[in-house]
Amino acid sequence: MSTPLQIRPYRRQDAKQLTEIFYQTIHSVGHQYYNQAQVNAWAPLPINYEHWQQRLDQTPPLVAVMGSRIVGFMTLAENGHIEWSYTHSQYQRQGIASQLYQTLEQNAQALGLTRLTVNASRFAEPFFTRQGFTRLKQLRTLKDGQELVNWQMEKYLPASE
Repeated sequence: MSTPLQIRPYRRQDAKQLTEIFYQTIHSVGHQYYNQAQVNAWAPLPINYEHWQQRLDQTPPLVAVMGSRIVGFMTLAENGHIEWSYTHSQYQRQGIASQLYQTLEQNAQALGLTRLTVNASRFAEPFFTRQGFTRLKQLRTLKDGQELVNWQMEKYLPASE
């Protein structure tokens, strides 16, 4: 990464870019683990921006920015669940998700959370394993007639000092 990465809180005007990162990433890299019908069910088109605005407003993510471009995001719910973790496909494997996760974990500890959970896709499971998460069970979700497989995972956080 030549341009420094900044991790910052979500701003309401980020919603459109974050939504596009979600769709772009799934439609670009999802094929490594899922067939086209599954990818289309996971990220159906056309994009419902209003729906995404509401969801992002409810669980505001951390946002990764390089220069003026948003390149990734990750959410932490009050119960310690990570709902979304996406890095733009052109910026994969550059440490962006790791930096987002490190900030998210620090925030979780500051909030007094002792456990984080995630339902990780086949693509995201190795990343969360590297962050110290363990698999609890395989999940099979039916979405638009397509079965999507992911992993329910957890990580216990060390006590904050």
